[in-house]
Amino acid sequence: MGATRHRLRSILTGEVLAALLAASPALALVGPAQDDNSFASHLVMVLNRGVDRAGFCTGVVVAPRAVLTAAHCVTSTDNMRIYYRGPGGEPVLQEIAASAVHPLFRADAPAKRAVSIDLALIETRAPLDKRFSPATLDDKGAATVGAALTIFGYGVAREGDGKTAGALRAARLAVRAPLSPILLWAEDPAHSGAGACTGDSGGPIVSAESGKVLAIVAWSAGGGHGQRCGALTQGPLVAPQAGWIGSVLDRWGDR
Repeated sequence: MGATRHRLRSILTGEVLAALLAASPALALVGPAQDDNSFASHLVMVLNRGVDRAGFCTGVVVAPRAVLTAAHCVTSTDNMRIYYRGPGGEPVLQEIAASAVHPLFRADAPAKRAVSIDLALIETRAPLDKRFSPATLDDKGAATVGAALTIFGYGVAREGDGKTAGALRAARLAVRAPLSPILLWAEDPAHSGAGACTGDSGGPIVSAESGKVLAIVAWSAGGGHGQRCGALTQGPLVAPQAGWIGSVLDRWGDR
């Protein structure tokens, strides 16, 4: 475990973090986004590594020891940590006790054009710092085209530039068609290139009206020319999955 802990700490250094971001399949906020700490008490980073990749995602605090994120961000518990800064700015890495991936998640969904619920829950061994509090999840599941949204994430500010990651940023988007009972689609209403990108997977898509988390970022698309970010942002709605979320938290005793 000592070697594993040292390896996970090493990804906090600038050069290694940049390399990890370049290799990560997870998508962060690009375009006209801004630093925004208004949701900081509800968000952490999810560090992960695998056989041939390593990187990080954003995660939404839903209980003192539980974080909601995207399923594609999850690997084995030994190869994940929850990361945030302590009161003095020191890095805090929390070990993982358990994880639960939504039973309808399909890793091959983009290639197969299949329906997938890209959601997962992560349980930490010890409670998160007391400054964190559970975000309020939407319980309606209804969205209207054009409704204002805010997305938050720790990902890159410029696509492909890992050195621009690590700050919590926000971007203003709006609901777009098609409306779906399980997925939310969002776009920059000004079409100026704002949207999720590397590192923002697992972050919240928040209703600007209610302040509740409507969906979790799972996928993004660019405007062509090899871009993967800045045109569309998509993720599963949380309200239709409230039963699954609640059942996992109950099993863990984390409500």
